[in-house]
Amino acid sequence: MAPLEIELIDWTVCTETRSALGPNFVRILGYFREDGADSIEKIENAMRAKNPIAMVDAAHKLKGEALQFGAMRLSATTEIIETTARACVEHHETPDDVIELVVALRSMFEETLAILEEDVSPVVQQRHPQGFGRRFG
Repeated sequence: MAPLEIELIDWTVCTETRSALGPNFVRILGYFREDGADSIEKIENAMRAKNPIAMVDAAHKLKGEALQFGAMRLSATTEIIETTARACVEHHETPDDVIELVVALRSMFEETLAILEEDVSPVVQQRHPQGFGRRFG
């Protein structure tokens, strides 16, 4: 399956992470926003410079962080970028084969983040009350 066809978010993984992190989930999601944007910028700059070495660490970091939140499409895409960049380093080639994935990366990240942030929004949680005071019927 092509990475752009993989589900955007695996809600089982995301829910498990949210449960494990508890009230720290929102803070860690904020770190993901900052670190992810930084990693994408590094990947894009490395692509422009045709520098696979610079691409490897940034793609590896983003892959792991995305996986933690269940961002499966983002994780799969960055895994391909990382793997391809590693092969390019070994073969002294440029990472031209992943240009389409690198171009798609920023919008994929923003879409993923918007969904994750909406899910933790207090406004969304108010619309879906749970526990005491919840209306039935």
